[in-house]
Amino acid sequence: MILKQLSILNYKNIAQAEVAFSHKINCFFGNNGMGKTNLLDAIHYLSFCKSYINTPDSQLVKDGEEMCMLQGFYDYEGQQEEIFCGIRRKQRKQFKRNKKEYDKLSSHIGLLPLVMVSPQDADLIRGGSDERRKFIDMIISQQDKNYLNALIQYNKALAQRNVMLKEQRHDNGLYDVLEMQLSLYGETVHEKRKQLVEEFTPLFNHYYREICESAEEVELRYLSQLADGNLEELLRKNRERDRILGYTSCGIHKDELEMLLSGSLIRRTGSQGQNKTYLIALKLAQFELLKKTGATLPILLLDDIFDKLDANRVAQIIRIVSGEIFGQIFITDTNRKYLDEILQAMNRDYALFKVESGTVTVLERKTA
Repeated sequence: MILKQLSILNYKNIAQAEVAFSHKINCFFGNNGMGKTNLLDAIHYLSFCKSYINTPDSQLVKDGEEMCMLQGFYDYEGQQEEIFCGIRRKQRKQFKRNKKEYDKLSSHIGLLPLVMVSPQDADLIRGGSDERRKFIDMIISQQDKNYLNALIQYNKALAQRNVMLKEQRHDNGLYDVLEMQLSLYGETVHEKRKQLVEEFTPLFNHYYREICESAEEVELRYLSQLADGNLEELLRKNRERDRILGYTSCGIHKDELEMLLSGSLIRRTGSQGQNKTYLIALKLAQFELLKKTGATLPILLLDDIFDKLDANRVAQIIRIVSGEIFGQIFITDTNRKYLDEILQAMNRDYALFKVESGTVTVLERKTA
């Protein structure tokens, strides 16, 4: 899959941009705050119907404007795809594929597989368990519609049960129905998450050792209450306790993904360089897994990934992403030196852009 052209109107600080991309490497440089990340975020939005950094839709529209628009033109395995998104303040956003509006945004997820590496990813290590669950869910949802549906239905039933608990309702029949639904959908989510971690960890280990050139072992450990019991029984057993608490205290929404380095939690022992390497290895493993299981080659977005890394690790990342398994890549950095090194190492078609005050200007194009 290739993103050939992107049109932007009033998205964050980008007032207007019409950008034609290389089908291989696209590099963007400029100072911080100029709009490089916003450009990649726009590409992410067209794949996932939301901002990568979780900016509310109402805040995506440029200050002083009433609406923003994104339009992407893709080459999808020889077919042309046009994806359009329009966001108006205080209105429901429009999302269209080839000029036909989606009935449900979830129908779009997985069509345009994408992996983004960003400074925002630090929350995977230092943030709460919900950040790590979202990471797992994003990977599986791009390749498994049944999983995404089960997750959506689970969350709907969970929200209904939590409302009943907060209102101190005692309708045992309705509790029974909701708990049966939570168990049904929760078991599906649990099994898929467990399978993913088992398949994902060897790939992750491989990339971590490749980047840091060491024998350090990394590990992902999936912890779930469902590993030790039936969720429907757990929910029924904890119903009175949950009513006192005012929320549902057990289920797959409490799952944890422990991130370990040499047997210890990396959030406690990892240096800045180790943390950054850990996160990049996670994302490269995610890319390879999506490549193996998906219908088309994902796009790779690398936003300011070289900060806090020593020269050897930078060189290794450049070598890895220069490999043949990667397709179209978008890279941002404040330092043009790294971008020039990447372009020289890859010797592929590329486009080099400068981003300044929300304006995107092409500086160089090359056909290898």
